[in-house]
Amino acid sequence: MAWRGLHITKPGRLSLADGQIVVSQEADDVRIPLEDIGWIILDDPRLTLTTALLSACAENGVALINTDARHMPSSLTLPFHRHHRQAAVASQQVNLTLPFRKRCWQAIIIAKIRNQAEVLDLHQRDHGDTLRTIAKRVNSGDPDNIEARAARQYWSALFCDFIRDDPPDLRNKMLNYGYAVVRAIIARSLVGAGFVPCIGFHHTSQTNPFNLADDLIEPFRPFVDAMVFSLCVERGSLSDMTIDDRRKLAGLPLETARMNGAELSLLAAAENCVTSLMRAMEAQEPASLTLPSIAAVGTVA
Repeated sequence: MAWRGLHITKPGRLSLADGQIVVSQEADDVRIPLEDIGWIILDDPRLTLTTALLSACAENGVALINTDARHMPSSLTLPFHRHHRQAAVASQQVNLTLPFRKRCWQAIIIAKIRNQAEVLDLHQRDHGDTLRTIAKRVNSGDPDNIEARAARQYWSALFCDFIRDDPPDLRNKMLNYGYAVVRAIIARSLVGAGFVPCIGFHHTSQTNPFNLADDLIEPFRPFVDAMVFSLCVERGSLSDMTIDDRRKLAGLPLETARMNGAELSLLAAAENCVTSLMRAMEAQEPASLTLPSIAAVGTVA
Protein backbone atom coordinates (compact mmCIF):
# COMPACT_ATOMS: atom_id res chain seq x y z
CA MET A 1 0.00 0.00 0.00
CA ALA A 2 1.32 3.45 -0.98
CA TRP A 3 2.31 5.59 1.98
CA ARG A 4 4.97 8.02 0.75
CA GLY A 5 5.79 10.47 -2.05
CA LEU A 6 8.82 11.80 -3.87
CA HIS A 7 9.70 15.44 -4.47
CA ILE A 8 12.64 15.64 -6.85
CA THR A 9 14.31 19.04 -7.20
CA LYS A 10 17.65 18.20 -8.84
CA PRO A 11 18.50 16.96 -12.35
CA GLY A 12 18.68 13.22 -12.78
CA ARG A 13 17.23 10.12 -14.37
CA LEU A 14 14.34 8.04 -13.05
CA SER A 15 14.11 4.44 -14.16
CA LEU A 16 12.70 1.08 -13.09
CA ALA A 17 14.58 -1.96 -11.83
CA ASP A 18 13.23 -5.01 -10.00
CA GLY A 19 10.00 -3.24 -9.03
CA GLN A 20 11.85 -0.26 -7.63
CA ILE A 21 12.19 3.35 -8.72
CA VAL A 22 15.84 4.13 -9.34
CA VAL A 23 16.69 7.81 -8.91
CA SER A 24 20.11 8.49 -10.46
CA GLN A 25 21.59 11.86 -9.56
CA GLU A 26 25.26 12.73 -10.04
CA ALA A 27 27.20 9.70 -8.77
CA ASP A 28 24.49 8.26 -6.54
CA ASP A 29 21.58 5.89 -7.14
CA VAL A 30 18.66 5.68 -4.72
CA ARG A 31 16.18 2.79 -4.95
CA ILE A 32 12.68 2.96 -3.54
CA PRO A 33 9.99 0.24 -3.79
CA LEU A 34 7.40 1.42 -6.29
CA GLU A 35 4.59 -0.08 -4.22
CA ASP A 36 5.37 2.42 -1.43
CA ILE A 37 4.90 5.47 -3.66
CA GLY A 38 1.61 7.32 -4.05
CA TRP A 39 2.78 10.50 -5.79
CA ILE A 40 5.87 11.96 -7.43
CA ILE A 41 6.52 15.67 -7.97
CA LEU A 42 8.97 16.36 -10.81
CA ASP A 43 10.35 19.75 -9.80
CA ASP A 44 13.29 20.17 -12.19
CA PRO A 45 13.11 20.54 -16.01
CA ARG A 46 16.28 18.47 -16.43
CA LEU A 47 14.72 15.27 -15.10
CA THR A 48 14.24 12.33 -17.47
CA LEU A 49 12.02 9.25 -17.02
CA THR A 50 12.02 5.92 -18.81
CA THR A 51 8.85 4.65 -20.48
CA ALA A 52 9.14 1.49 -18.38
CA LEU A 53 8.86 3.59 -15.24
CA LEU A 54 5.94 5.58 -16.65
CA SER A 55 4.09 2.35 -17.40
CA ALA A 56 4.87 0.94 -13.95
CA CYS A 57 3.65 4.16 -12.28
CA ALA A 58 0.38 3.88 -14.18
CA GLU A 59 -0.01 0.22 -13.24
CA ASN A 60 0.60 1.02 -9.57
CA GLY A 61 -1.62 4.10 -9.45
CA VAL A 62 1.15 6.63 -8.88
CA ALA A 63 0.23 10.26 -9.57
CA LEU A 64 2.92 12.16 -11.47
CA ILE A 65 2.90 15.93 -10.95
CA ASN A 66 5.00 18.03 -13.32
CA THR A 67 5.99 21.66 -12.61
CA ASP A 68 6.61 24.63 -14.87
CA ALA A 69 9.52 27.09 -15.08
CA ARG A 70 8.26 28.83 -11.93
CA HIS A 71 8.19 25.49 -10.06
CA MET A 72 4.38 25.54 -9.89
CA PRO A 73 2.44 22.32 -10.57
CA SER A 74 1.36 22.45 -14.22
CA SER A 75 0.21 18.94 -15.17
CA LEU A 76 -0.97 15.69 -13.65
CA THR A 77 -0.50 12.22 -15.12
CA LEU A 78 -2.86 9.48 -13.92
CA PRO A 79 -3.60 5.90 -15.03
CA PHE A 80 -6.89 4.97 -16.64
CA HIS A 81 -8.91 1.76 -16.92
CA ARG A 82 -7.54 0.49 -13.61
CA HIS A 83 -10.89 -0.62 -12.18
CA HIS A 84 -12.87 -3.65 -13.28
CA ARG A 85 -16.22 -1.81 -12.92
CA GLN A 86 -15.26 1.49 -14.56
CA ALA A 87 -18.16 1.54 -17.03
CA ALA A 88 -20.68 0.70 -14.28
CA VAL A 89 -19.27 3.38 -11.98
CA ALA A 90 -19.36 5.96 -14.79
CA SER A 91 -22.99 5.07 -15.46
CA GLN A 92 -23.85 5.60 -11.80
CA GLN A 93 -22.05 8.94 -11.81
CA VAL A 94 -23.94 10.19 -14.84
CA ASN A 95 -27.28 9.13 -13.38
CA LEU A 96 -26.89 10.64 -9.91
CA THR A 97 -30.06 12.44 -8.91
CA LEU A 98 -30.06 16.17 -8.29
CA PRO A 99 -31.16 15.79 -4.63
CA PHE A 100 -28.27 13.36 -4.02
CA ARG A 101 -25.73 15.74 -5.55
CA LYS A 102 -27.09 18.69 -3.60
CA ARG A 103 -26.98 16.87 -0.28
CA CYS A 104 -23.40 15.72 -0.91
CA TRP A 105 -22.41 19.30 -1.68
CA GLN A 106 -24.10 20.46 1.52
CA ALA A 107 -22.06 17.96 3.56
CA ILE A 108 -18.85 18.97 1.81
CA ILE A 109 -19.33 22.69 2.45
CA ILE A 110 -20.27 22.15 6.09
CA ALA A 111 -17.11 20.06 6.58
CA LYS A 112 -15.00 22.69 4.82
CA ILE A 113 -16.28 25.57 6.95
CA ARG A 114 -15.85 23.58 10.16
CA ASN A 115 -12.26 22.79 9.18
CA GLN A 116 -11.67 26.46 8.46
CA ALA A 117 -12.89 27.21 11.97
CA GLU A 118 -10.42 24.68 13.37
CA VAL A 119 -7.57 26.33 11.44
CA LEU A 120 -8.43 29.69 12.99
CA ASP A 121 -8.49 28.13 16.46
CA LEU A 122 -5.23 26.26 15.96
CA HIS A 123 -3.44 29.43 14.94
CA GLN A 124 -5.12 31.52 17.64
CA ARG A 125 -7.05 33.66 15.18
CA ASP A 126 -10.48 35.12 15.87
CA HIS A 127 -13.91 34.09 14.54
CA GLY A 128 -13.68 30.29 14.72
CA ASP A 129 -17.02 30.17 16.53
CA THR A 130 -18.49 32.56 13.98
CA LEU A 131 -17.64 30.12 11.22
CA ARG A 132 -19.19 27.23 13.14
CA THR A 133 -22.40 29.24 13.40
CA ILE A 134 -22.25 30.03 9.68
CA ALA A 135 -21.81 26.32 8.87
CA LYS A 136 -25.20 25.59 10.44
CA ARG A 137 -26.86 27.75 7.79
CA VAL A 138 -25.73 25.62 4.84
CA ASN A 139 -28.73 24.02 3.16
CA SER A 140 -28.93 21.33 0.49
CA GLY A 141 -26.92 22.50 -2.51
CA ASP A 142 -25.87 25.65 -0.62
CA PRO A 143 -28.34 27.85 -2.59
CA ASP A 144 -27.47 30.91 -0.50
CA ASN A 145 -23.74 30.51 -1.21
CA ILE A 146 -22.86 30.34 2.47
CA GLU A 147 -19.47 28.99 1.36
CA ALA A 148 -18.54 32.40 -0.06
CA ARG A 149 -19.73 34.24 3.05
CA ALA A 150 -17.62 31.96 5.22
CA ALA A 151 -14.62 32.44 2.93
CA ARG A 152 -14.71 36.22 3.31
CA GLN A 153 -14.77 35.88 7.10
CA TYR A 154 -12.12 33.18 7.08
CA TRP A 155 -9.49 34.80 4.88
CA SER A 156 -9.76 38.17 6.61
CA ALA A 157 -9.28 36.45 9.97
CA LEU A 158 -6.44 34.15 8.89
CA PHE A 159 -4.21 36.59 6.97
CA CYS A 160 -3.65 40.32 7.15
CA ASP A 161 -4.01 42.37 3.94
CA PHE A 162 -4.78 39.30 1.86
CA ILE A 163 -6.66 38.93 -1.42
CA ARG A 164 -7.15 35.33 -2.52
CA ASP A 165 -6.98 36.11 -6.25
CA ASP A 166 -3.73 38.10 -6.09
CA PRO A 167 -1.26 35.81 -7.96
CA PRO A 168 2.03 37.57 -6.99
CA ASP A 169 1.29 37.20 -3.27
CA LEU A 170 3.57 34.48 -1.86
CA ARG A 171 0.72 33.15 0.25
CA ASN A 172 -1.36 32.53 -2.87
CA LYS A 173 1.58 30.82 -4.57
CA MET A 174 1.95 28.49 -1.59
CA LEU A 175 -1.79 27.84 -1.40
CA ASN A 176 -2.02 27.03 -5.10
CA TYR A 177 0.98 24.70 -4.86
CA GLY A 178 -0.50 22.86 -1.89
CA TYR A 179 -3.97 22.63 -3.42
CA ALA A 180 -2.47 21.12 -6.58
CA VAL A 181 -0.72 18.41 -4.55
CA VAL A 182 -3.86 17.51 -2.60
CA ARG A 183 -5.99 17.62 -5.75
CA ALA A 184 -3.60 15.11 -7.32
CA ILE A 185 -3.96 12.56 -4.51
CA ILE A 186 -7.76 12.90 -4.60
CA ALA A 187 -7.79 12.41 -8.38
CA ARG A 188 -5.52 9.41 -7.92
CA SER A 189 -7.97 7.86 -5.45
CA LEU A 190 -10.92 8.55 -7.75
CA VAL A 191 -9.29 6.86 -10.73
CA GLY A 192 -8.24 3.91 -8.59
CA ALA A 193 -11.86 3.41 -7.50
CA GLY A 194 -13.21 3.54 -11.05
CA PHE A 195 -14.63 7.06 -11.00
CA VAL A 196 -14.41 9.37 -14.01
CA PRO A 197 -12.89 12.54 -12.48
CA CYS A 198 -14.44 14.91 -15.01
CA ILE A 199 -18.00 14.02 -13.90
CA GLY A 200 -18.71 16.07 -10.79
CA PHE A 201 -21.85 16.70 -8.81
CA HIS A 202 -21.31 20.43 -8.20
CA HIS A 203 -18.39 21.42 -10.42
CA THR A 204 -19.57 20.74 -13.97
CA SER A 205 -17.22 22.74 -16.20
CA GLN A 206 -16.93 21.24 -19.69
CA THR A 207 -13.23 22.17 -19.78
CA ASN A 208 -12.26 20.74 -16.37
CA PRO A 209 -11.03 17.12 -16.39
CA PHE A 210 -11.14 17.02 -12.56
CA ASN A 211 -14.60 18.28 -11.63
CA LEU A 212 -15.20 15.51 -9.10
CA ALA A 213 -11.78 16.02 -7.50
CA ASP A 214 -12.62 19.71 -7.19
CA ASP A 215 -15.84 18.75 -5.42
CA LEU A 216 -14.13 16.54 -2.89
CA ILE A 217 -11.10 18.74 -2.26
CA GLU A 218 -13.05 21.43 -0.42
CA PRO A 219 -12.79 19.95 3.13
CA PHE A 220 -9.10 19.22 2.41
CA ARG A 221 -8.22 22.81 1.55
CA PRO A 222 -7.97 24.01 5.18
CA PHE A 223 -5.14 21.50 5.75
CA VAL A 224 -3.19 23.38 3.09
CA ASP A 225 -4.17 26.74 4.59
CA ALA A 226 -2.88 25.68 8.00
CA MET A 227 0.51 24.68 6.62
CA VAL A 228 0.84 27.85 4.54
CA PHE A 229 0.07 29.98 7.59
CA SER A 230 2.80 28.19 9.54
CA LEU A 231 5.31 28.56 6.70
CA CYS A 232 4.62 32.28 6.43
CA VAL A 233 5.07 32.74 10.16
CA GLU A 234 8.40 30.89 9.98
CA ARG A 235 9.56 32.93 6.98
CA GLY A 236 8.72 36.34 8.40
CA SER A 237 9.18 38.10 5.06
CA LEU A 238 7.03 37.49 2.01
CA SER A 239 9.54 36.74 -0.77
CA ASP A 240 9.30 33.88 -3.26
CA MET A 241 8.92 30.18 -2.47
CA THR A 242 12.10 28.31 -1.65
CA ILE A 243 12.93 24.66 -2.22
CA ASP A 244 12.25 24.05 1.47
CA ASP A 245 8.80 25.61 1.12
CA ARG A 246 8.00 23.42 -1.87
CA ARG A 247 9.35 20.35 -0.11
CA LYS A 248 7.11 20.91 2.90
CA LEU A 249 4.07 21.50 0.70
CA ALA A 250 4.93 18.37 -1.28
CA GLY A 251 4.60 16.45 1.98
CA LEU A 252 0.99 17.53 2.57
CA PRO A 253 -0.42 14.06 1.81
CA LEU A 254 1.32 12.86 4.98
CA GLU A 255 -0.32 15.46 7.22
CA THR A 256 -2.70 14.10 9.84
CA ALA A 257 -6.48 14.12 9.49
CA ARG A 258 -9.26 12.70 11.63
CA MET A 259 -11.87 10.42 10.14
CA ASN A 260 -14.43 8.23 11.90
CA GLY A 261 -12.67 8.85 15.21
CA ALA A 262 -9.27 7.70 13.93
CA GLU A 263 -6.19 9.64 12.85
CA LEU A 264 -4.68 8.92 9.46
CA SER A 265 -2.70 10.62 6.71
CA LEU A 266 -4.38 12.85 4.13
CA LEU A 267 -3.38 10.29 1.51
CA ALA A 268 -5.36 7.61 3.35
CA ALA A 269 -8.15 10.08 4.09
CA ALA A 270 -8.54 10.76 0.37
CA GLU A 271 -8.84 7.04 -0.32
CA ASN A 272 -11.37 6.58 2.50
CA CYS A 273 -13.37 9.58 1.32
CA VAL A 274 -13.59 8.16 -2.22
CA THR A 275 -14.53 4.71 -0.88
CA SER A 276 -17.31 6.28 1.18
CA LEU A 277 -18.53 8.18 -1.89
CA MET A 278 -18.82 4.86 -3.71
CA ARG A 279 -20.91 3.44 -0.85
CA ALA A 280 -23.06 6.55 -0.77
CA MET A 281 -23.61 6.42 -4.52
CA GLU A 282 -24.50 2.74 -4.58
CA ALA A 283 -26.95 3.13 -1.67
CA GLN A 284 -28.19 6.54 -2.84
CA GLU A 285 -27.53 7.75 0.69
CA PRO A 286 -25.49 10.98 0.89
CA ALA A 287 -25.08 10.56 4.66
CA SER A 288 -22.62 7.74 3.93
CA LEU A 289 -20.10 10.22 2.54
CA THR A 290 -17.24 10.50 5.06
CA LEU A 291 -15.08 13.63 5.06
CA PRO A 292 -11.87 14.55 6.91
CA SER A 293 -11.63 16.91 9.85
CA ILE A 294 -8.64 18.79 11.18
CA ALA A 295 -6.67 16.77 13.73
CA ALA A 296 -3.37 18.62 14.10
CA VAL A 297 -1.00 20.82 12.17
CA GLY A 298 2.56 19.87 11.32
CA THR A 299 2.30 16.22 12.33
CA VAL A 300 2.72 13.10 10.27
CA ALA A 301 0.51 10.03 10.54
